[in-house]
Amino acid sequence: MKRTAKFSSFESAQNQSNMLRLIKIEFQKLWLNKVSLVLIFISFILPFTVLILSSIKINFFGFFTLELGELGIFNFPIIWHITTFFASYFKFFFAIVVVSMIGNEYSNKTLKQNLIDGLSKKEFVLSKFYTIVFFSLCATLLIGIATFVIGMYYSSYTEATIIFREVEFLLAYFVKLVGFFSLCLFFGMLVKRSAFALAFLVVLYIVEWLVFWAAVYVSGTVETAFKVKGFLPLESMYNLINQPIQRIVMTKFPEKTDIMYDYAVHWYEIAIVLGWTALFVFLSYLLLKKRDL
Repeated sequence: MKRTAKFSSFESAQNQSNMLRLIKIEFQKLWLNKVSLVLIFISFILPFTVLILSSIKINFFGFFTLELGELGIFNFPIIWHITTFFASYFKFFFAIVVVSMIGNEYSNKTLKQNLIDGLSKKEFVLSKFYTIVFFSLCATLLIGIATFVIGMYYSSYTEATIIFREVEFLLAYFVKLVGFFSLCLFFGMLVKRSAFALAFLVVLYIVEWLVFWAAVYVSGTVETAFKVKGFLPLESMYNLINQPIQRIVMTKFPEKTDIMYDYAVHWYEIAIVLGWTALFVFLSYLLLKKRDL
């Protein structure tokens, strides 16, 4: 029993050491790419524009001044929903970095050199995935800190039970980033060119809507079609954090909203995205494994 525990502990430490080594390799490559550094910087800074928006005051011709922070949209717990939803739209900047990581490997011949130096194809794909997870975690922590600071300043509710009531939106935000960047990793591996990989995202978006209308035709109901579409990659990622506008309207004008709106984060939505994430990483490895370099 003790021997098994020691071996398990040693194996775990070895895996962590290998993961850090692979991330370090990717950091060295990114550090030499100025464009990637700029895009990473932008992808981390832009979500903080929510701090600026929270302090904006709009003067309507001197009659009255509207301050977004005073509207109640930065109250706990709704603020977790609002900030993670809008911050997720800035993920496209780091998506460019992800597909560029793959495109540069082929154009600069660093992929072949890494394999010659002893890096396995599995480790190569994992190095990309670990980097994706690392940056997604950093982005989640930063938006979490920003949300907490804004909420503590503007929110009318300061009870701990209310402050952390919907913190699961941060988990959804993290899973959404990892899933989307894993999709970009797969497309980058598939076409080996950054521009084409990003174009595939548009193609996938169109395909999902074609599937939706096909489901409408077959089932005869839009509701069933949306359920089908909810299992597709882009739609399932979007569903993790639904738009908060309707929720804000329901909060401000409850008498004018007679339609129920489910904005919660559900475990099965997270499971769907995690399933796609695992599939994209596996397919990326499969492509590299079968490809003649």
